[in-house]
Amino acid sequence: MKIRNHDELRATGNATSRAMVLDIVEDALARVDSYDRIRSIMSLDGDLLRIGRREWDLRTKRNVYLIGAGKACNAMAMAVDHVLGDRLTRGIAIVKIAEDSDRFHRTEVHVGGHPIPDGRGHAAALRVLDLVDASGPDDLFIAVISGGSSALMNAPVDGISVRDEAVATELLLTSGAGIAEINAVRRHISRVNGGRLAERIRARGAELIGIAISDAVGRPGTEDIAEPDPGYHGTPIGPDRTTFADALATIRDYELADRLPRSVLDFLATAGPEAETPAATSGCTYFLVNSLPDLAAAAEDAARAKGLPVHVLTTGLTGESRDAGAFLAAIAAEVNATGRPFAAPCVIVCGGETVTWIREHDRITGRGGPSQELALGFALAAGGIHGAALYAMDSEGTDGTSPAAGALVDSTTADRARLLGVDLRAHLRGHSSYEALSKVGDAVRTGNTGTNLCDLNVLYVPGSPR
Repeated sequence: MKIRNHDELRATGNATSRAMVLDIVEDALARVDSYDRIRSIMSLDGDLLRIGRREWDLRTKRNVYLIGAGKACNAMAMAVDHVLGDRLTRGIAIVKIAEDSDRFHRTEVHVGGHPIPDGRGHAAALRVLDLVDASGPDDLFIAVISGGSSALMNAPVDGISVRDEAVATELLLTSGAGIAEINAVRRHISRVNGGRLAERIRARGAELIGIAISDAVGRPGTEDIAEPDPGYHGTPIGPDRTTFADALATIRDYELADRLPRSVLDFLATAGPEAETPAATSGCTYFLVNSLPDLAAAAEDAARAKGLPVHVLTTGLTGESRDAGAFLAAIAAEVNATGRPFAAPCVIVCGGETVTWIREHDRITGRGGPSQELALGFALAAGGIHGAALYAMDSEGTDGTSPAAGALVDSTTADRARLLGVDLRAHLRGHSSYEALSKVGDAVRTGNTGTNLCDLNVLYVPGSPR
């Protein structure tokens, strides 16, 4: 099962509602597991590699390399490694968490820093660059990329240290900026991000096949994953739609100029057109096996299979996490009281990527993340909504700085916290949502889930008893 503390989560609070939500999420995560998704379109028959409806004759390739990075890279890289077997020359995968259950044939696994880049990810990124620089026109690279690759495979441009990149990343992530705005900066201070890795591979004359999961808010759901995606963009292997101007706009809009490392500001302000990230790539084939709306669709299908009315409210939920939680509680209260906008019982699904704005870093008292703060925002407002239960998670399995995937809260969470002497509002102020939720038994633990499609929020409103 994906949810490791499934039984404990069912044993507290409103058990019936919590069991309903847990079953839906468990089913949804299984439906989007990237190992299974890749294996469904990829096979090797002798020397003939098939991915979707495309074929490659590996007799024409001297070396076949696997490179990858991201929070779902464990499952993605394993799928490719298992298909290729001894036909794989060498693989390098950079992951957030190495699981004991991971099994590879010819792929070396490195753990990098996330969400803040570190020296481990930098060292692994340099190994990837060395591999690329030693390649030639008869070589094939298969790259598996998911969200989190910016931090995990970090290689800042000359003049910017790993420490400066880390400081810049932390400031960006706690500034309230959206992920697209954050990426505009991160891509332009990197030697691999924003399509730079693809550019480097093509400069050696090697061919690139990209297999990706997209966690970009606003990208439509996948349809036929057996067909290459002609509009793929972003990440280290896809063309970039952001510019230096976008990066500087982020710094201006969120008043970061006085806090960012001088090396970052100087590079962004003085880099010429020749340093711009590539707006197009050639000689690359991209397959997109999942995008953010797919997880909401999977949850919708799972709820419908249980015979429940289900409504996908949005796959673009953004903004301050705790406010989003209070908003979902208001929706649940309206459903419960008036039958608007949906009649109870019902399931409401939201996907997206909310953020946590940390105004004073010296007031941080513990660990947490956006999904857990969203859950606390809901719990504080949901006390009077009979049976309402919300599962809020970062779908890759770790939320923010905590080891939890998120939280399962319900209409009893606030009362249970009071009985235990846990001040939920104080934990929100101190951005220590993980400690609060762990104490009341509502923190969710999954480990790697096999996907990375940002946030999933599944709300069940059973209605008031007659």
